[in-house]
Amino acid sequence: MNYIITSNSAFPMAEITLAQGENIKICRGGMVYHRGDVTLEGKLNTADGKGGVGGAIKAMARSTVSGESMWITHVTANTSDAKITIAPPVPGCIKELQIGGNVQWRLSDGVFLACDASVAWTMQRQSLGKAVFGTGGLFVMETQGQGTLLIDSFGDLIEIQLDGSKPLVADNAHVVAWTTSLQYKIGFASGIFGVKTGEGIVNTFNGVGSVLIQTKNLQSLAGALARYSSTNS
Repeated sequence: MNYIITSNSAFPMAEITLAQGENIKICRGGMVYHRGDVTLEGKLNTADGKGGVGGAIKAMARSTVSGESMWITHVTANTSDAKITIAPPVPGCIKELQIGGNVQWRLSDGVFLACDASVAWTMQRQSLGKAVFGTGGLFVMETQGQGTLLIDSFGDLIEIQLDGSKPLVADNAHVVAWTTSLQYKIGFASGIFGVKTGEGIVNTFNGVGSVLIQTKNLQSLAGALARYSSTNS
């Protein structure tokens, strides 16, 4: 999957160029435009891509436990040098992750944008403590396979490298993705539910690996906008 980012602003798009017959997966509703040389097909969001009743149950289960759509869009190039342009749902940036070998990632809800057909993901069950408060609810998305994966963020995106000497504590709503080499636990930032500090749920990462953090989060934006919304009819 070859691509270029069309803008360095807060509103980027990714223009993807495909060889004839090449197939990629993009998030549902992610397409902005193409020139008629690709075919789009909505398929159930299952690890093996199978349909039928079994596939529908798997896709529905994945959607329920992760917040991801039960559908995913498969894009196939009908000509050489075919192009499709996609965009994230919120202002921010687009980042490439290289998947393969010992480098796999866990993804927070809603950050997937596109990937090669050779990249997949499974839903990994979390412990009860993590399931109650954690990213992804009862399950978290974990990549498999090898290839290129594009993710998006709300605001800028920074990568923090951990060498194992110190933990990283990050607000849960700011965490975008982290390598599977890291151990993590989820809890409250301070006190009972973090009422006094205003900080809520945090992820604590330990070990050697990388964590991707977005500078903004939708929960804070929603809270800020709610103060200006009228509740009177």
